[in-house]
Amino acid sequence: MIDSKLVLDTSIIIDGKASELVSSGEIGEGSEIIVPIAALDELQAQASRHREEGFAGLRELTRLRTLSEERKIKMTFTGERPSMEDIRLARGGRIDALIRDAAKANDATLLTADYVQALVGEAQGVKVKHYAAEVKTHGLEFERYFDEHTLSVHLKESVKPYAKKGKPGNFVYTAIADTEVTREDLERLTKQITEASRVSAEGSVEISRAGATVIQLGQYRIAIARPPFSDALEVTIVRPLVRLSLKDYDLSEKLEKRLATKAEGILIAGPPGSGKSTLASSLADFYLEQMKVVKTFESPKDLQVSKGITQYGPLEGDFEKTAEILLLVRPDYTVFDEVRKTRDFEIFADMRLAGVGMVGVVHASDPINAVQRFMGRIELGMVPHIVDSVIFVRAGRIERVLELNLVVKVPSGMNEPDLARPVVEVTDFETGKLAYEIYTFGEENVIIPIGENGQDKRVQQRATGVEKLARERVLEVVKKFDPEAEVKILSPQRVEVKIDEPMIPRIIGRGGSRIKELEEMLSMHIDVEPRERATGSEGTGTGSSLSYDYRQKGGSIELMFEPEDSGKVVNVYADGHLLFQATISRKGTIKIPKKSENGAKIIRAMKENEVIKITES
Repeated sequence: MIDSKLVLDTSIIIDGKASELVSSGEIGEGSEIIVPIAALDELQAQASRHREEGFAGLRELTRLRTLSEERKIKMTFTGERPSMEDIRLARGGRIDALIRDAAKANDATLLTADYVQALVGEAQGVKVKHYAAEVKTHGLEFERYFDEHTLSVHLKESVKPYAKKGKPGNFVYTAIADTEVTREDLERLTKQITEASRVSAEGSVEISRAGATVIQLGQYRIAIARPPFSDALEVTIVRPLVRLSLKDYDLSEKLEKRLATKAEGILIAGPPGSGKSTLASSLADFYLEQMKVVKTFESPKDLQVSKGITQYGPLEGDFEKTAEILLLVRPDYTVFDEVRKTRDFEIFADMRLAGVGMVGVVHASDPINAVQRFMGRIELGMVPHIVDSVIFVRAGRIERVLELNLVVKVPSGMNEPDLARPVVEVTDFETGKLAYEIYTFGEENVIIPIGENGQDKRVQQRATGVEKLARERVLEVVKKFDPEAEVKILSPQRVEVKIDEPMIPRIIGRGGSRIKELEEMLSMHIDVEPRERATGSEGTGTGSSLSYDYRQKGGSIELMFEPEDSGKVVNVYADGHLLFQATISRKGTIKIPKKSENGAKIIRAMKENEVIKITES
């Protein structure tokens, strides 16, 4: 029998030891159990943040209340309520200090499962009874759902338990019991897992957020979801099904040599469940066998690697801080498991450019998609310096390997030397054949597939890809001058534009400046031809059309004509509707004040991109 007056701290409450002592009779009739308000508030705060510890502690207090009433044990809540300053300093032990103060004020024995709390209490002269946590870390209840073929177990309240069984690329999702899982079952399961992760050297809480907790316990990755994040309590437990060495993949001698000597920017790509992380683990062990210093970036830390490889998580929730420390460690290779967000890609690039060999795991449905995920995040010309090899995995085997190189050349399908530019060549590693070309076209990066049949396939791919892009870009510009303009791709280097004849000088611009700018943007020559118009159009006038240019100068708009047009009376039309008549001055211009009625008409027409045509009256 222990002392009759007892104070409980949060650790002994969460562990469930107090109710066990009452049930066994060690805390008997006539005893008094004191729960400090500080401990209660801390448990409530944890439960409000959907932390598993908070729920476990509150459930324990409910059980303890019921047992105390049955055993005629007095249970009270006392002590000071934590201030905002106490809550802010909780991690530094302020809440624990309030609990010790409650024990001292009530001349009671402090029950704790926290060794540090016990030591500090004894140093202060508080009567302390320390119960070291006795928690199972192996043979947990959830392990009964697993057999040698099970990859993952999916448990949800009021639903039958399901499991994914099979081998990488060939899984079956099947029910593994006929009875639905109850909430009580899942609460008991999560408590076991939470306690085991706290005391086990192989356990860690990787993510803890409102409604979601991810725990790594040995080889198991456990994701716990609660409302409001999920519609019901759900537990998903995943484990790696197999652990392979690189020799199990039947690599060609050529590929094994490249991995050992040359490849330093590797992407392992594939759809979910294809075996990417298994290959990453095998590659990490391979480099360790090559006497290289190997580290990993993981969240959660679930790669199955040798003990000689240190697994790092995000330091203070940020992989950038991890990278700063890792550079001081000087690794030869770093495996970055699950490169997802833009910041992850930037950290991968920074580490690689710092001289560290990088192996990244990315989700992709096609090997070229893995490269595309870097485009837009990293300057195109830098991609081959960061990623030199892409290994695509499907159904647990290596399906294809791509190699990246940067060259300056005329892209396939183009012929003229002045169209040469930096091109990222993506080749099939095993065959050496060119598979893709990546380069800048206009203002966009384009990926052009290169067929096995050579030039004909490349021209066809270009026609369906680049030519379409070129046509749309040219139309976007010329339709500002003539909504009925026609664009035709004559060759990979030349495009023909047919436009209403009076608009030709405007699209060409003074000294050909406008057409030259468009040609440089598209890297194509543009031929401008007059477009044949249908007869009988409304409001086109009977006189011949005049070419002109215009400029805005101060408060006026000036229409500028050829010198020989001086003195002519002209009609000014907008989309076939007559705006006004005017006479061309001796200087070959018509000056229209912006604030005049005619000025307002022509400004409105220009803003609405209407076709302005001028004919002799």
